[in-house]
Amino acid sequence: MNKAAICFTRYGQETILKLNNAAMKAGIEPCKAYIAGDSMEVSPGFERIGGSLDAFVKGLFENGSAIIFTGAVGIAVRLIAPYVRDKLKDSPVLVIDDSGRFVIPILSGHVGMANKLALTVAELIDAIPVITTSTDVHDAFSADVFAIEKGLTIRNREGIGKVSAKAIEGKRVTLSIKDYPPKEPVDIIIADETDREYSLLLSPRKYTFGIGMKRDTDIKTAEQCFMDFLNKNDIKVEEIYAVCTIDIKENEPAIRDFCSKYRLPLLTFEAGILSRVQGNFTSSDFVKNTVGVDNVCERAAVLGAGAGGKLYIKKSTGPGITMAVARRDPGYVNKL
Repeated sequence: MNKAAICFTRYGQETILKLNNAAMKAGIEPCKAYIAGDSMEVSPGFERIGGSLDAFVKGLFENGSAIIFTGAVGIAVRLIAPYVRDKLKDSPVLVIDDSGRFVIPILSGHVGMANKLALTVAELIDAIPVITTSTDVHDAFSADVFAIEKGLTIRNREGIGKVSAKAIEGKRVTLSIKDYPPKEPVDIIIADETDREYSLLLSPRKYTFGIGMKRDTDIKTAEQCFMDFLNKNDIKVEEIYAVCTIDIKENEPAIRDFCSKYRLPLLTFEAGILSRVQGNFTSSDFVKNTVGVDNVCERAAVLGAGAGGKLYIKKSTGPGITMAVARRDPGYVNKL
């Protein structure tokens, strides 16, 4: 997940600096740090926001970045208000007060994992996390967090509230995988499709998306290429379990931005492991001489799909990009 931290005062700047220093010591990727306004000097590791702050925040929302404001909650609310659209897609937003005493997730606490991020940030800077979502406050089961953690797609968002209401009241929440049990109504069903009565339908993600890429491929070009490929093959982003590639591409900006924007896990594998994947793959001597394995996208997709996964769409090429899709074993539902 891409993270951007924005400060408005010297105190906020010091808080972000403390956060990033602590993150690096803990082996966590630091935030990209930004200064709003012209009154402060730009310290090392910070970048001044040029142009409109509103436009800058809009861009962060469009890219699916997590946003951390250091300052007043009111400032953050006014800045994000025009861009809040969908609780399942909105960017996670946190506010840290100038003194670094409190960390408050104010948007996308569950699906965007803002609550989880707030707990991490609070621990790093020795602050108090202020969590207000009802299921967290009452230590109750959260259906949307469960879906995200298990890699499931939420098919009917109105069901989240129904299940959460039962959990908060301390009532039993029932869950069925596919057709078990076969008769009684349940609160949550995990299946591709069902004709049974339920409150919330969660579907397993069927595919893994394998990617190979030349270094420093343009981010926008890559995203367009990825989406064209998926649309052509009638695959929705919501059906992708993970993006898979070779480990030397782990920090490739175009891949990382795509994963961050669409909230997809990134799985990476060493060349030696990829070379041992069994299957009939499209071989390239150039690729083997460059990265140590004859094919990245197909092998990574199959490996990421897990036991029983099979190549579903063979290698397709774009501008400096190769793409393939594997289908996970339908038995994955029973392994949750």
